[in-house]
Amino acid sequence: MSILNLFNLEGEVAVVTGAGKGIGKGIALALAEAGADVVVASRSEDQLNDVAQEIKAIGKNALVVPTNVIETESMENLGKKTIDKFGKLSIWVNNAGGLPDGTPRYLTRTSPDQFNAQLDLNIKAAWSGCVVAAKYMSENGGSIINISSTSSKNMGPNIKNGPYGASKAAINSLTATFSHELAPHIRVNAVAPGPIPTENFIDSMKMDTPEREEQLKKMINIPLKRWGKPEDIGAAVIFMASPASGWVTGQCLFVSGGL
Repeated sequence: MSILNLFNLEGEVAVVTGAGKGIGKGIALALAEAGADVVVASRSEDQLNDVAQEIKAIGKNALVVPTNVIETESMENLGKKTIDKFGKLSIWVNNAGGLPDGTPRYLTRTSPDQFNAQLDLNIKAAWSGCVVAAKYMSENGGSIINISSTSSKNMGPNIKNGPYGASKAAINSLTATFSHELAPHIRVNAVAPGPIPTENFIDSMKMDTPEREEQLKKMINIPLKRWGKPEDIGAAVIFMASPASGWVTGQCLFVSGGL
C-alpha cells in the first residue's frame, strides 16, 4: 500500500461527538475529506444539520444524532443509530468536553458540584463513548480517539484552570488503560490540542478585543507563534484513525505549537 493510501478512510464510518462547531466540526469535515461517512453528535441539532450539509457537499454520507454526552442512554442511542444507518462503526472520536459553564477556576475555589460537573463532561463522557464504541465495533476492530488537552500536562503559570487540567489528565490515563483492555482489535489513542480560538475558548478566556488577544499570546508564549486551527487537530485525528497509525495505541499526540 502506498504511503498516501495509508491515510485513506474510504468505506469507514466515523462518529464525532461535539461536532456542531469548533474543533469537533473541523474533525468531522476532515474525516469526510479523507473518505469516511460521518455521524455528527452534539446537543444542538441546528448546528449539526449545518455540518451535515457540509459533509454531504464533500460527497460523503452524514447522519445527525442529537446527543447529551453525559447521559449513558444518549450515548448508547448514538451507537445504535450509527449501526442502524450504516451497518458498521470503525472510528469514534470523543471530542465533546470543555468547561461546563465556560468559567476557568482555581482548584481551591471550585465547589463540589462544579468539580463533579467538570468530571462528568470530560471524563464520564469519554468513558461512556469508549464503552459504547467498543460494544458496536465488529471483530474487524476500529480506532477510538479521545480529545485531551495540553492542559493535561502543563496549565502554565498564568492560566488557572485546575479542574479542567485534572480532567484532561485523566483522559490520558483512560486512553492508556482502554488501549490495553481493547487490544488487539481496537486501538485507543488521544490527541491533545493546544490553544485554538474557538467560540468557547474566546468566551472563557475573555478574548474579546485585539488587545486581550495580544496579552494572551504573550502569556501563553506558543513557540510556533500562532494559534492552532481546527484543521490542525483534524489532520492529527486522520492519522490516528487511519492505517497510517496501525502500530500505534495508548498514545497521546500533542498538537500544540510546541507547548
